[in-house]
Amino acid sequence: MTVATPNKLITADELLRMGDTGRCELVYGELVMMSPAGAEHGVVAGRIFRMVANFVEDGQLGLAFAAETGFELPTNPQTVRAPDVAFVEQSRVAAGMKKRGFFEGAPTLAVEVVSPEDTRREVADKVNMWLAHGTKSVWVADPSAMTIAIHRTAQLAVVFKLDDVLKDDLLPGFELALRKVFLLP
Repeated sequence: MTVATPNKLITADELLRMGDTGRCELVYGELVMMSPAGAEHGVVAGRIFRMVANFVEDGQLGLAFAAETGFELPTNPQTVRAPDVAFVEQSRVAAGMKKRGFFEGAPTLAVEVVSPEDTRREVADKVNMWLAHGTKSVWVADPSAMTIAIHRTAQLAVVFKLDDVLKDDLLPGFELALRKVFLLP
């Protein structure tokens, strides 16, 4: 569950200077605190990250980013969101990377793993925000349903189930067997 702090609006630079504040995002200038992710969420996000990162690095397609990486979106007031997994294509890496600070702009791919406390509205808001700011593909992984839905602008979501293999044209040749993502010991 997310809880907004009742503080004044802050900027991305102010958020960065705050140091380790715990899990949070900046949404239209408001600091939104989040509780730590649960174990299942961490395993699912970690598996997706590992598979995407290996594919991206092997193909020299760009960079994969793990959870908690902030992406500064062009909004006023400022917004910094952190997907559970992200990929930025090579042609955009240099322009968005800073020596210090958040990545400037939205990732090419954002992956959000649903936590039990997340509401449908919160998940939909994140998907819509990513797509509105240029993310080409948003994957929503739902551990309780054992599904991953791919969202794209002006298209119906494509839902993959436990026995399916996810493929996304954004990463040609990439295949993600959902059984390898969701099955726990």
